[in-house]
Amino acid sequence: MAAKQWANRLGSSVDPMDKYPSIDDLERRARWRIPHFAWEYLASGTGSERALDRNVAALQEVTFVPELLKGLISPSTEVELFGVKYAAPIGVAPVGMTGLIWPGADTSLAKTAAANRIPYVMSTVGTEAPEVTGPLADGMGWFQLYPPREDDLRADLIRRAADAGFTTLVVTGDVPAASRRERQRKARVRVPPKIGPALVARAATRPAWSMGVLRNGMPRFRVLEPYIDEATMAKTAGFVGASLGGTLSWRYLEEVRKLWDGPLVLKGVLNPDDAEKALEAGADSVVVSNHGGRQLDGSVASIDALPAIVDRIGSRAPVLFDSGVRSGLDVARAVALGASFVFAGRAFMFGLGALGDDGADHAYRILHDDLVNVMHQTGCVRLDELPSRLAT
Repeated sequence: MAAKQWANRLGSSVDPMDKYPSIDDLERRARWRIPHFAWEYLASGTGSERALDRNVAALQEVTFVPELLKGLISPSTEVELFGVKYAAPIGVAPVGMTGLIWPGADTSLAKTAAANRIPYVMSTVGTEAPEVTGPLADGMGWFQLYPPREDDLRADLIRRAADAGFTTLVVTGDVPAASRRERQRKARVRVPPKIGPALVARAATRPAWSMGVLRNGMPRFRVLEPYIDEATMAKTAGFVGASLGGTLSWRYLEEVRKLWDGPLVLKGVLNPDDAEKALEAGADSVVVSNHGGRQLDGSVASIDALPAIVDRIGSRAPVLFDSGVRSGLDVARAVALGASFVFAGRAFMFGLGALGDDGADHAYRILHDDLVNVMHQTGCVRLDELPSRLAT
């Protein structure tokens, strides 16, 4: 979106890039625009949150040696993946309970993906139906599958994703059980939110979020509601716990492969042996990820796991990456270490929390502009030149 359009939308003559030029700026603003319980759900990790911090810190250790005197260059960020051309190797990672963080988040993310020609991965536990977001994503939609325990439910979710226009199926493998997420417990994050004086008071101090809830309704797991009689939020939350996860195996992945005709990706891989097994089971790619530091506090940083997995399977399959991405420089770092594509979850949600429905578009603008600038600074016209600029 052009700067003038942005200014008009936000009722200001100032380009938002001048007020919020970084994802960190969006994070700070979002913290004061969404209720405490929603913020704690979005920003928290698990345990002492060392894995969350480790993801960010390890990325910052990846540095470049610029090549200069390249003359006038025009860096290209366009990339092809699974036969689709994307504007940049930047995608929206799946986030659960999106409507709790920002009302109407899923439709905003889908529209951002379509407008910018980048992939948007919708979560099984997102808060809009795939039949709504799929068409809005206009061919940019991917669907993330939390593995259902029942065969019929699995088959129907996969069918609905395909019928709604989602092109790629992402199976999340790094949640063998729910993590403890102590910070969320202390913040009393509940699904559904417990309506009481504390929640009402917190919502009252966040008027933009509250108005969004009035427009969009309380967040609901709309993906799963068709499978539940009288689908209240409480019943649906119980259904999630009873019906999803805990059963994923290599055989299960092989069965998913038979049900899905498009590209199949296994998300949450940190071990090169698991990456190898994923390809043997029929996956077309893996996402190197530790779930944003939300599952195992003692987990290796995702960026530290990336090179070994690229070495093992990178010549045969694209290797994707997420966890800890807060800038276009982080995108460049992951690409330089062999990632074919880089996904961010919190960064886009910070954008929505900070600026409302257009905030995801602004988050993408930050990431993309920063990536282009890094390419200028290092003297790279093409993304495949970034590995040669790594400091050794």
